[in-house]
Amino acid sequence: MLHLASRSPRRADLLARLGLDFGVLDLDLPERRAPGEPALDYVCRVAREKAGAGLLRVVAVPGAVVLAADTEVILDDDVFGKPADAAAAADMLRRLSGRTHEVATAVSVVAAGREAQAVSRSQVTVEALDEAAIARYLACGEWQGKAGAYAIQGRFEAHVAHLAGSHSGVMGLPLYETRQLLRQFGIDP
Repeated sequence: MLHLASRSPRRADLLARLGLDFGVLDLDLPERRAPGEPALDYVCRVAREKAGAGLLRVVAVPGAVVLAADTEVILDDDVFGKPADAAAAADMLRRLSGRTHEVATAVSVVAAGREAQAVSRSQVTVEALDEAAIARYLACGEWQGKAGAYAIQGRFEAHVAHLAGSHSGVMGLPLYETRQLLRQFGIDP
């Protein structure tokens, strides 16, 4: 049985697009970047830790396979996680304005005695945003709970001048990479 170790409704929706049956494990793990830890290493570590914690919850289930992911916005080696409040979201959007940043999503799949991981890296260019555009976006509330203070699948997409990479990866679960990993575990969407 496949289990998604994620509280994200977006990840569940994306995984459902593959036509798979799966259970959802509600995990709440701390996500803290270690001092000096490279941004990409951090994203990969968090995905592995989520998958491992999920497997511990279902280890008694025969044939259990757990999938977990972590998505982060990275600019100048700074990791933009989920903003604590509107002021933090506005600061993030100001920094992203008129620049290209990376969105990295690591996907980890684990089963008893086995694990595999893939990483999707996308480049996102945001148009120059004035204070009025930032205020309008913040007012819609879509930024809440989103890495980098935006959701590419929502209103913010109108501010994305260019995307090179995986749209589903920027949303939180790169479907191509996910499908390839699941095939390694005998799950063929």
